[in-house]
Amino acid sequence: MAEHKASIRWDRDASDFLKGRFSREHTWAFDGGAVVPASASPAVVPPPHSNPAAIDPEEAFVASIASCHMLTFLYLASRQGFQIETYEDEAVGMTTRDAQGKTWVSRVTLHPKISFNQVTEPSAEAIARMHHGAHDQCFIANSVKTTITVE
Repeated sequence: MAEHKASIRWDRDASDFLKGRFSREHTWAFDGGAVVPASASPAVVPPPHSNPAAIDPEEAFVASIASCHMLTFLYLASRQGFQIETYEDEAVGMTTRDAQGKTWVSRVTLHPKISFNQVTEPSAEAIARMHHGAHDQCFIANSVKTTITVE
């Protein structure tokens, strides 16, 4: 099928690594040349050992789910003759503790706002079917145990 790669790099700074006082800032590099500044979430590791301006793994996880859903939705809409003008989503992921006390991203809620060409605007039922199909066909959604909902 396909292989997907990411290069992750972290370098120790002059801080006290053995006492846990070190930067969690690192980079993600991808095959197309994009390099993304990354860090631990400030909710997990407070600044100055994290960088709130960088992408954290939890945000990236939520963005991956939302992006996959959107791309699949766009594909399904195009195949059904519905022209989309804009698609925006303010996706939210929630971390909770499981029965063993482990923290995990248990829920991601998508909040898509979609503008269709008025000539080809689908019914609410057709939109719901496309969201269901997007969830069912999204590679990322099929890869995780997180509950994903669309509001």
